[in-house]
Amino acid sequence: MSQHPSLKGQSTIAAKRSVLKRFERVELLKKRGQFKAGQRVIGLPKTKPED
Repeated sequence: MSQHPSLKGQSTIAAKRSVLKRFERVELLKKRGQFKAGQRVIGLPKTKPED
C-alpha cells in the first residue's frame, strides 16, 4: 500500500503562508515604522508578508 500524500513529513510541505500571526504583524509594522510603542495590538491594519 502507498502512503496518502497528506501524511508526508513537514520538510516536504513548503507552502508560503499568506496570513501572519499577530506578533508577526507587529514585528513587520515596527520594521516599517507604522507601529508606535503603546499602540493597541487589536485592530491592526492588514499586512502582506515580506517576500
